[in-house]
Amino acid sequence: MITISLCMIVKNEEKVLARCLDSIADLVDEIIIVDTGSSDSTKEIAARYTGLLYDFLWTDDFSAARNYAFSKATKEYIYSADADEVLSEENRERFRILKETLLPEIEIVQMKYGNQLQYGTVYNFDEEYRPKLFKRQREFVWEEPIHEQVRLAPVLYDSDIVITHMPQQNHAGRDLANFRKQTAAGRRLSTRLHNLYARELYLSGEREDFAQAADFFQKSAADVNRSKEELVEACCVAAKAARLSGDVGAFLKYTSKVIAGEGCSEICCELGQFHEERKDYEEAAIWYYNAVYETAPALSIACGDREGLKGLIRCYEALGNREQAEAYRKELAALEEG
Repeated sequence: MITISLCMIVKNEEKVLARCLDSIADLVDEIIIVDTGSSDSTKEIAARYTGLLYDFLWTDDFSAARNYAFSKATKEYIYSADADEVLSEENRERFRILKETLLPEIEIVQMKYGNQLQYGTVYNFDEEYRPKLFKRQREFVWEEPIHEQVRLAPVLYDSDIVITHMPQQNHAGRDLANFRKQTAAGRRLSTRLHNLYARELYLSGEREDFAQAADFFQKSAADVNRSKEELVEACCVAAKAARLSGDVGAFLKYTSKVIAGEGCSEICCELGQFHEERKDYEEAAIWYYNAVYETAPALSIACGDREGLKGLIRCYEALGNREQAEAYRKELAALEEG
């Protein structure tokens, strides 16, 4: 049987921490909790479960805090959890079986992260795999009988464990503020963070969030070192920011950059909204149709189905074509049911 260190970083989690720890504490061999500046009773609650409680000065860097927590682990594997996660009884049993039977060559175990859309900020799916259990010390192994090389890719295992995400609030405001701080400091966002910033804006951003992000994504759209995918992401945000602010010239500039290529559902939805706001419902319907049936989403899958269909329904109702509006309404209902 493997041994497991539970590593967590927390801040002001008094409402959910005990719930999380009650569902996992007896399945692990040590509990390491790193507090990044709680002003409530989080640390007192944590102390009921472990003596391995540490303070870490918050630096707007989640990786730094998690690395510090991992550095305190001493067991064979590290289980990384957030305070708003819960394991059901069924999944506790799956976790126990995994602990008893995990093969030693497995280096990363992925678990399904469920209920992501309750306060969804960057996720398009309610359940998907995430790496959660990590071998603390990796063994490097040579492979291939000739032209041998060290295996670099980790050995992953997709388990059947489902972790239920039960947040108390939407963290979009916190996350978007952090993104703004990073970009204001001149940090070049990685491809992954570039995607997450754009996606979080599209899924959770308010008008002011787009206004504050516009300059960064306009510069990103002009950055020749960004990939084609990043260019599309940047143009989606820049176009929506321009539409919301009424800057028609900028709106046409950034929508054209994407339409000149393969297009995407987000830009088609933006063009649909642009024309719908001007009561040109026939033109708007064309773009909503393209969003649903002719292009694929780059950031938000809703633009490729629900949002586009809702736009088609509004346009055909405005045009007095109730039959067509009803056909799209039935398609939307079937989508939401299934």
